[in-house]
Amino acid sequence: MSFAIDQVIEKSQADGTPAASLASLGYKVVTWGCQMNVEDSEQMELRLEELGMRRVEREEEASVILLNTCSVRKKPEDKAFSYLGELRKQKQERPDLVIGVCGCMAQLRADEIRKRCPHVDFVVGTAQISQIPGLVAEARQKQRFAMRLELPERRGAIVTDVPRREVARAPKLKAFVPIQFGCDKFCTFCIVPTTRGRERSRPTEDILDEVSRLAERGTKEITLLGQTVNSYGKNLLEGKVPFAQLLWQISRISGIERIRYTSPYPRDFRDDLIAAHRDCPEVMEHCHLPLQSGDDDVLRQMRRVYTVESFEEIYHRLREVPGMAVTTDIIVGFPGETREQFENTLRFVERLRFDGAFMFAYSPRPGTNAASREDQLPAAEKKARLAALIDLQNRITCEINASEVGNVFEVMLEGCSEKDPNLHKGLTRHGKTVHFRAPQSAEPGAMLHIRAVSAHLWGFHGEVVG
Repeated sequence: MSFAIDQVIEKSQADGTPAASLASLGYKVVTWGCQMNVEDSEQMELRLEELGMRRVEREEEASVILLNTCSVRKKPEDKAFSYLGELRKQKQERPDLVIGVCGCMAQLRADEIRKRCPHVDFVVGTAQISQIPGLVAEARQKQRFAMRLELPERRGAIVTDVPRREVARAPKLKAFVPIQFGCDKFCTFCIVPTTRGRERSRPTEDILDEVSRLAERGTKEITLLGQTVNSYGKNLLEGKVPFAQLLWQISRISGIERIRYTSPYPRDFRDDLIAAHRDCPEVMEHCHLPLQSGDDDVLRQMRRVYTVESFEEIYHRLREVPGMAVTTDIIVGFPGETREQFENTLRFVERLRFDGAFMFAYSPRPGTNAASREDQLPAAEKKARLAALIDLQNRITCEINASEVGNVFEVMLEGCSEKDPNLHKGLTRHGKTVHFRAPQSAEPGAMLHIRAVSAHLWGFHGEVVG
């Protein structure tokens, strides 16, 4: 149990308001944002379930509703405020309903949340998930607003304070495992160093222990999470542990058959990581390498400390690994981006031919350097540039996938397709989705050989061979 849960139980025994009063109550966690937020939401759920609460799907059945929010762009913030508006009526009808706002938007805009949404009971930042059970119990008893926003300090170069994590009790085939929290890069467009604090790596022993326990429960594939995941290990009390070394250690854990990670930072990419992709069978042949812009001047203004040339060098070294797929992130419409600079990005994307990309129009984040610039581009221009980039990348993705029709891939069976229950789905080693009909004897987790018979933007339809 976490310290906060222990406190709840001890207090309940002392004042006669047992934590058991929360038992059997329903909770609902609504999540926006990245894989780290998805994993944080699971941590919230595990802590509530330790108090005996149960997960429900409908707001009307929930006694506790938590919003795990995102601030990377404006759209998820707007969605969170809209949802809070919808919950106002429920709070009026059910005063005992507990509403908590968690995550990055909570860390960044707590005062605004309290002002705009007085029906919210508490606001919890990204580093205080362990406090949620206690805050829920207090809200049920006192009906008093609370705020927990402290971010752990990093004393010099050494980390002594990282969040304690719970491992899911329910078996899962695939799992996210954070290995790093926060970020030290301070890109001018990004709010993450403010919402999640300075970069802090988890002790290697803790990571290996978590992965081992997941493997014992049936997990076969893990995805390691970090804002700049390949800078892992620089600030550990135990001494520097290179990211590639961590991959090799995880690969030796019995039961783990696939290892993925996201997202690396180009400047921190090393030869030993490329070698791990090539030589370690458990490390998948896929790398999501964020570019952000194909123009050096824009990269400098973003404070991305690499160049187009150095990025391309890493890209081609990755492509030398047999079967390697490379995907990326790109932002268009950064403040002051000229038409020529945008076209440099288009030309770069055309030349490198990524397997896929997450593409965004620049969204000003209050508190970042880029947001304060006066040379913001009109929304219509950003939208037009984004549409042009999406058209280009989608064409490239379809061409690459079409060229792979007829190839046979190793695919891990994950379950039924959401779109067609008669089909099954899984991912290739290089991270592409395949829909296919699996043998009746095949169970989730089975490694099958699938021939791609038709290509699509999202991946392939395939057939089992052998």
